[in-house]
Amino acid sequence: MTKDEFIKCIQSFKAFGTTTRLTDFTWSKGSRSGLTKKAFNEYWTSAQRQAHSLHEISYRACFKPQLPGFFISRLCKIGDSVYDPFMGRGTTLLEAFLFGCKPLGNDINPLSVALVEPRLDPPTIQDISDRLNSIDLTDAQESFPELEVFFHSDTLKQIIALKEYLLAREHSSKLDNLDRWIRMVALNRLTGHSPGFFSVYSLPPNQAVTIDAQRKINKTRSQAPEPKDIVTRIIRRSKSLLKNWAGPQSQHQQHDLKPVLTIGPADNAKSISSGSVQLVVTSPPFVDVVDYQKDNWMRCWFLGIDSSAIKISRLRNAEDWQHLITRVLRDIHRILKPGGYVAFEVGEVRSGTLLLEELVLPAGVEAGLEPVIIMINVQAFTKTANAWGVVNQTKGTNSNRIVVFRKE
Repeated sequence: MTKDEFIKCIQSFKAFGTTTRLTDFTWSKGSRSGLTKKAFNEYWTSAQRQAHSLHEISYRACFKPQLPGFFISRLCKIGDSVYDPFMGRGTTLLEAFLFGCKPLGNDINPLSVALVEPRLDPPTIQDISDRLNSIDLTDAQESFPELEVFFHSDTLKQIIALKEYLLAREHSSKLDNLDRWIRMVALNRLTGHSPGFFSVYSLPPNQAVTIDAQRKINKTRSQAPEPKDIVTRIIRRSKSLLKNWAGPQSQHQQHDLKPVLTIGPADNAKSISSGSVQLVVTSPPFVDVVDYQKDNWMRCWFLGIDSSAIKISRLRNAEDWQHLITRVLRDIHRILKPGGYVAFEVGEVRSGTLLLEELVLPAGVEAGLEPVIIMINVQAFTKTANAWGVVNQTKGTNSNRIVVFRKE
């Protein structure tokens, strides 16, 4: 779509039976000022279609696949490049890959590459099973008895043995797509609240609690870890993730869809070529909302890295946050092709008193981008509200708020 066609699409959107409501947002940045429309409607919904099974990886504060899908399907053609500088679990990249676009991603946390890369090159269940059965999970050198509040000692031995096998393969440059897949699934089976996880009952897998907190959970629930076989659980989860995957579509194979994944700050992604991207769909860490370091400490331990050493931004001051976003958008401007687009998703925080889109728009203008429209995807309840039993509009983010820019 052209810019005008896209704006018309947003303003006239009625796919779910509701009419777009428009308001004006007047902004200023230095000597520049302007008026940009805010469009309120339900543009995507979890009921719209079932997301592809490869998306089913837990990660804090991730958006639904329908969000990047909305923009990719309207602003890209097969073979275009799509980029996310805060790729997290890789929702944008995977949706781009499934559409037939080249995925480009960056994140400051090495965990993201471990979660994203294997799902852009899925193996077969038979190959996964054969590889798992070739690994000796009876020999573990590391001692970490404190983790026995999460895992039975026999299970912990298997986990550590698998961790040591994977690290040895990585250090000898032998880690292949099967190893990466197994590592990715294991990362997502470490702790959780159902029998399919390696641990005793705990919080959801995207939010590992501390050892002391798990000790309290065990006492409250009068529970103790039982022995669990990790191989059968990795295979079972792999089958679930691969149930919709039948290999790349033939019309996609004529294009270079090999992913480019980098690790580093989002405002200086040097390995992503200038002028190479048609669309950016991303969501940055919001102001003082999610502690990614704390939540992912166990996953990072399994990867052999110290989560406390990863310099993830968690800014409390709105002005500092806006300065960071300006730097990120300036690098995005470098990376975009002329005529390329940005869909920059944020949300209301602090009980709706801080609307981050109103900080993002002037930041984009300062970075050299042209504002197109602000989209507010209105939904009745958030995943956060449903999961934790809180009243809607009181905790978490209640709506997707997307500032759309274009590079002239």
